Amino acid sequence: MRGYKIFSGTANVEFSKKISKYLSLPLSDVSIKRFSDGEISVQVGESVRGKDVFVIQPTCAPANVNLMELLILTDALKRSSASSITAIIPYFGYARQDRKAAPRVPITAKLVANMMQTAGINRVVTMDLHAGQIQGFFDIPVDNLYGSIVFTDYLKTKNLKNPIVASPDVGGVARARSLAKKLGLDMVIVDKRREEANKSEVMNIIGDVNGKDVLLVDDMIDTGGTIVKAAAAFKERGATSVMAFCTHPVLSGKAYENLENGQLDELIVTDTIPLRTDITCDKIRVISVAPLFGEVIRRVYHDESVNSLFV
Repeated sequence: MRGYKIFSGTANVEFSKKISKYLSLPLSDVSIKRFSDGEISVQVGESVRGKDVFVIQPTCAPANVNLMELLILTDALKRSSASSITAIIPYFGYARQDRKAAPRVPITAKLVANMMQTAGINRVVTMDLHAGQIQGFFDIPVDNLYGSIVFTDYLKTKNLKNPIVASPDVGGVARARSLAKKLGLDMVIVDKRREEANKSEVMNIIGDVNGKDVLLVDDMIDTGGTIVKAAAAFKERGATSVMAFCTHPVLSGKAYENLENGQLDELIVTDTIPLRTDITCDKIRVISVAPLFGEVIRRVYHDESVNSLFV
């Protein structure tokens, strides 16, 4: 076998260290610096000639900086004669701009896909894409992992009396239905009208939640407005408790304040995006998906099935 190496960008170093520990393989040496004007400087510190290389870098905030860092690091590895370059992108930024929702707007997710391929990425591994069809924006293999695999394990420890799965909007029905099917539960849907970006108004609950422990499922939580208002609507209709399972904790704007003041009982997220260190919220629980990504890296390198992880 040619051997493989794992490199980490600066977006989520702790996550990379967890993957390194799972694989019992140290992170390879790379120097990533900033010039005084903000430009990124990268120098790979060891030979990668003929090696299969895995680069771990979510494109979370600051999205532009982390995306450019990934592209520049990829270019450095390609020019250093790496045999293949797999981008491990736990959180894929710009995924919300996946179609022309209005006249004269870009499809930024497609643009980002083109940039990654041009830089030299040969394969992408990510988790819970905001829109699954983004996989089709690439002409290389894309493995879109499912965060629900770790959520189901956590739920088994809660011993809820009367759980029911909920989707916070019509667009997330497929994701919620998948979890409901795994758990053998019924499902309800929140019908909401979004007046403008990052603001939402819950209009109606399709289904009965009276006396139920509601399990809200979404791919990400940004400002928290949708989730918090949905929780309030469920409580008004007799829900016993409301838990939210969101893979990517974007948590921008007044998200922490919204969570603290809202009626959501618990928010379960993964570590695809590092949480802020200057503020905390007792309602948030973090489950690591680093071992899952580590296992995927091992299987990709050994040409084993990735899909079998979710069967």
